[in-house]
Amino acid sequence: MSSMFSLFYVLIVVFSISCAASSSSVQDNFVLCLNNKSSKIPFYAPNTPFYSTILQSSIKNRRFLSSSTPKPQLIVTPLDDSHVQASVICCRRHGLQLKVRSGGHDYEGLSYTSDVPFIVIDLVNIGSVDVNVEDGSAWVQAGATLGEVYYKIAEKSRTYGFPGGTCHTVGVGGHFSGGGYGTLSRKFGLAADNIIDARLVNANGEILDKKSMGEDLFWAIRGGGGGSFGVVVAWKIKLVPVPQTVTVSMVSRYLEQGANALLLKWQSIAHTLRNELFIRVQLCRVDTKMRVIFQTMYLGTADQLLKEVNQTFPELGLTSSDCAEMSWIQSILAFDDFSKDGPLDVLLNRTQTLTRFFKAKSDFVKEPFSETVLRGIWKQFYDADEAMQPMMFLSPYGGRLSEIEESEIPFPHRNEYINEVQHLAWWDKEGIEASNKNMDWMRRLYGYMTPYVSQSPRASYINYRDLDLGQSSNGTATYAQASAWGVKYFNNNFERLVQVKSKFDPDNFFRNEQSVPVVLA
Repeated sequence: MSSMFSLFYVLIVVFSISCAASSSSVQDNFVLCLNNKSSKIPFYAPNTPFYSTILQSSIKNRRFLSSSTPKPQLIVTPLDDSHVQASVICCRRHGLQLKVRSGGHDYEGLSYTSDVPFIVIDLVNIGSVDVNVEDGSAWVQAGATLGEVYYKIAEKSRTYGFPGGTCHTVGVGGHFSGGGYGTLSRKFGLAADNIIDARLVNANGEILDKKSMGEDLFWAIRGGGGGSFGVVVAWKIKLVPVPQTVTVSMVSRYLEQGANALLLKWQSIAHTLRNELFIRVQLCRVDTKMRVIFQTMYLGTADQLLKEVNQTFPELGLTSSDCAEMSWIQSILAFDDFSKDGPLDVLLNRTQTLTRFFKAKSDFVKEPFSETVLRGIWKQFYDADEAMQPMMFLSPYGGRLSEIEESEIPFPHRNEYINEVQHLAWWDKEGIEASNKNMDWMRRLYGYMTPYVSQSPRASYINYRDLDLGQSSNGTATYAQASAWGVKYFNNNFERLVQVKSKFDPDNFFRNEQSVPVVLA
């Protein structure tokens, strides 16, 4: 795709838009403003080449590929920070809603849809990763994907890694903004826990770093969710040490093979294991059979893993044939469903090979589910439409995640939780009827889980955004209205986020349907 955005094409497209802009005077004024800032800022209108290709390239949920989904009036693809500054200044000057997209994995499409006329800044061209092995850090532009970050780290060093997520096409702009959980998080915390500096374009179009933005704003952007405080154009991350050899195992058991008993044991111990040991479980339906997959990543050798698991979780029956030793970067391939021995450059491919319809929700768990609760979950899976793929991921907490104070960054879900749940429903059938049917199923499952997960609030993960929790029109929610989702995402940190928002963006320029609100004086 990078060749598509070459300067040659940029100049042609900008020229064509300048000569045949929209009849909307607001849009015309925005185009004029942008061109006055620089003649080389690439942007695309619906009637120009590549608009649809660019728009669709980062849409990962087919629910938002329909003709009825609101489309942006323009898509701006900045080539550097000054282009982002110009876009912010011109949007604010002419009263246009601004959306910012880095990877497009936003579960509810808020980075590229809106209920009012809007402009999208797509950061696809701002994605450099500059790794400094000497001081163990890297500057990562916000348009980079996780795959690009991991690839660039491995290119420079096989003894450094980073604790981000497992899907390589996720953009760091959103992932870091909301926290960022991954296989290294029990050892090193979240991605956002390992951010040491940032560059941000504020509502006035100024570029601020950690020092100039101040402690409060720097706190807010590391876990407070994207789209509320400014446009982060780059993050400085602290790399983490990884051993030359890590070990990955995938053990699958069906209900008939005692999967429920294993789940019961896993819930009681997964959050208490050594920080080096990460065991995630995936619940899924295969035809009419129910399966649990235990996905393990251990920072050490297979012999060490076998010794550890056979002492703490012997019921799993882990054997040497279940284990594969590899480098950390190969474990990224393995958890992303690639061959560990395959080429690493697959991590540089921003395009997801399979785009499906889906709806997701999240929960945090304080007490293990009983066998009765597990049977109820499986009944929900049985009752799902046979053309739909129900799935649930349970990811362990504990370790470093529980050692960090709830108020350290806005992401609050720390030592009181034993695991985090991601509920997923996938389907391929087109149409509103299929969509409604499958989303209704997801809501029934979520309703069933209510008594068994966290309460007051029922916590949710901002990176698994869920509009069922509440939303506002064009980001205009009052404090009371926004508390419906804000307290679930941020718990006791919501109040401080509102204070930071009110101080640094009092006019509420950066907003979306679930953004942090401004308290009016």
